[in-house]
Amino acid sequence: MTENQPILAKPIAFFKRDFKIATSYRLNFITQGFGIILSTFSFFLLSKMFDGQHIAQLEPYGGDYFSFVLIGIALTDYLTSATNTFATEIRTAQIVGTLESLLVTPTSITTILLSSYFYKLVSTSLRILIYFLVGVFLFGIQLQPVNLFALIITFCLTLLPFFGLGLLSASFILVFKQGNPIASLLAMSSGLLAGAIYPVAILPNWLKPFSDVLPITHGLEAMRQILLNGAGLQDINKQLLYLSLLTIVFLTTGLGAIYFGLKIAKKEGSLLHY
Repeated sequence: MTENQPILAKPIAFFKRDFKIATSYRLNFITQGFGIILSTFSFFLLSKMFDGQHIAQLEPYGGDYFSFVLIGIALTDYLTSATNTFATEIRTAQIVGTLESLLVTPTSITTILLSSYFYKLVSTSLRILIYFLVGVFLFGIQLQPVNLFALIITFCLTLLPFFGLGLLSASFILVFKQGNPIASLLAMSSGLLAGAIYPVAILPNWLKPFSDVLPITHGLEAMRQILLNGAGLQDINKQLLYLSLLTIVFLTTGLGAIYFGLKIAKKEGSLLHY
């Protein structure tokens, strides 16, 4: 990057590229919108089974299953995107033959990958906003007045560990070309252990330690407390501490893995192989 080149020049260039690609498939926008409405409606109907019932595990979240699960599926959608985007970018560049060309430019691989996430960040944010708009205006969920600062801090600390996991996934693709065990394992464990669909409190005691090592577990808990109970930073300091520690661990691991994977691929001369 030259001295007079704006710091966001490369992310914006990637954003324009990805936006042009996405808008060339306009039907995809329509199907995504219908998909959000249908999935939200499905969980709304499921929540009707719990109407009038006292469920102790839902009491910390206001007792309403629909608002509980809507936050769960929306945030899981968001974080899954963060995990998969980097690996997808590497795999696409391998297949179309642009990976080596990208890597010989004076741009680090982390800049390339983070820039490739810029459009995904915006588009996924809009999709999550649609989830909540549908939930509030079509299905009447009740959200508390939000502490915006606490929401932003929690969002960032929840997203950052997934950047590390995404870099780790990309390193597997860089070296092995196919197969992404990190994304698959994370998707399965998040659905089972993180409390996206049901409260973590109902898990057997022997599974709870595994739940605690997942950043999405603490992110979901903090987000629900903010959106459903109007919590501030003091109320979620335990979750924020966990997320800060997991951010350090996963980002350090992810950065180390992507540069180690790049070193192996260059040594073996396999950047052009797919």
